[in-house]
Amino acid sequence: METDDSWDDGLIARRVSETTGDEQAPVPVVETKASSARPVVPLAYDGALRSRLEALRELVGLSRTRLDSGTLAEAGRVLDEAAARRRLSGQHTVVAIAGATGSGKSMLFNALAGVAISETGVRRPTTAAPIACSWSDGAATLIDRLGIPGRLRRRPLQSPEAEAQLRGLVLVDLPDHDSAAVQHRQHVDRILALVDAVIWVVDPEKYADAMLHERYLRPLAGHAEVMFVVLNQVDRLPGEAAHQVLDDLRRLLDEDGIALGEYGEPGATVLGLSALTGDGVGELRDALGQFVAERGAPGRRVRADLDAAAARLWPVYATRRGTGLSERAREEFAARLADAVGATAAGEAAERAWLRNANRACGTPWLRLWRWFQDRNELPTGRLALTAPVDEEATARQRVEHAVRTLSDRASAGLPAPWAQAVREAAVRGAQGLPEALDELAARAGAPTGRPPRPGWWPAAVLAQASMTLLQVIGGLWLLGQIIGFMAPNLGVPVLLMVLGIVGGPAVEWGCRLAARGPARRYGLEAERRLWEAAAGCGRARVLDPVAAELLRYREVREQYGRVLGAARVG
Repeated sequence: METDDSWDDGLIARRVSETTGDEQAPVPVVETKASSARPVVPLAYDGALRSRLEALRELVGLSRTRLDSGTLAEAGRVLDEAAARRRLSGQHTVVAIAGATGSGKSMLFNALAGVAISETGVRRPTTAAPIACSWSDGAATLIDRLGIPGRLRRRPLQSPEAEAQLRGLVLVDLPDHDSAAVQHRQHVDRILALVDAVIWVVDPEKYADAMLHERYLRPLAGHAEVMFVVLNQVDRLPGEAAHQVLDDLRRLLDEDGIALGEYGEPGATVLGLSALTGDGVGELRDALGQFVAERGAPGRRVRADLDAAAARLWPVYATRRGTGLSERAREEFAARLADAVGATAAGEAAERAWLRNANRACGTPWLRLWRWFQDRNELPTGRLALTAPVDEEATARQRVEHAVRTLSDRASAGLPAPWAQAVREAAVRGAQGLPEALDELAARAGAPTGRPPRPGWWPAAVLAQASMTLLQVIGGLWLLGQIIGFMAPNLGVPVLLMVLGIVGGPAVEWGCRLAARGPARRYGLEAERRLWEAAAGCGRARVLDPVAAELLRYREVREQYGRVLGAARVG
């Protein structure tokens, strides 16, 4: 074997030089094997995880215009890290050893490696930079991703048994997570987000430290399957105290929401050991060996990150009540717009116009003459004519605004805040210019154009009315002829003809009025329906369709979010 200078621990050498002055204490140099040209097999995710990642990618794409970048930042980070990890070795598992000052994590790191790699001692903090130890070749790109330079990369003590048991393991000793040096804590936070698994090392004094539980363990509760929690320094606990501390540690982890991998259930592995005496280190090595051999940690880590990102997005995608616009809400919106343009009044006006036309066509000539004379001599007051249009216009605009506001409130009810805001904004945009458009529409489609259509019985009614008038004229002329002596006296026949004409005319008019009610009503309803549909179409194009598009977009993202969660539906 040849010694590779790039593996020399310059950090340890500098510290020894600082403490011993000119005398150089012997620094352990770890020999490494020459790198082989064995190709690196990239990581492969299972189908379910790939589907969830793809759904998250589509979800982020659909949501960029509705959600701020900060809300989607964690989801984007998970996608980037999952893609980056997938391109790297699937034959290696990167495990970080993390702990507080004085927990003995570096001593445990050396015990697992079988050689003094990471510096230990009473000076705090001891580990100033992360150190990597790889049990097999092909992990260089994984360590590059962690940002660990070549001078801080090591190999464990070479032995066939250890190499076979931990082949594929990349162990990283992190700085103290409670270090006073900000740079040390930054190293910890950065690398914890990149490794496949983590071994948390606690000691009997700090295992209940609030900083550890609140800053790390509780937020990472969903990562229990890629987590080991090791109680170190059990040799300091007398008798049954070690079991009591371990039980209390399990209780705290349970309160943090961390599932414990006991009785065959998936979850965190909790062990007690002493890195100083070696008691329990073999059990941890066996558990690590089985964990690495499964080669499932990278996928489980990505799945846990995905679950955490999806949980953070729950408030902006999920809802526990039905959303959308019911058919009743749509109809009420159309009815309010129709009321605003006066569809009912237009229908009634059309009905009256039809009846007037029927009266003109089927009424007695004398009565029509009298009505014409009255209409001509009636003087308008002018008071209502001056004020009514302005008041009606203001009232119509208020009705339109109320209709749009009611619709947007119903459509956005129950939606998460960003999507509710998008729905309301779509409704407001659509309402701009809607009153003016409805006014133009009412002018075109509201008032009946020309004379109403004539039913088939009108000519017969007109002929009957003309006959009644003719009878009156004949009877009157006959009587006049008898009065002036032109004709022989005979009062019965002319009087009868006049009575028939005088009574028959109003009777025909009355009958026509009864017969005209149905057609007039249908004509008015048709005019009302035409204006109602025109107002509804205008409201649909300007307000309903944009609102429905936003609701459809929300349903699409909610379905994608369901795929991200691995569920059929959300809310």
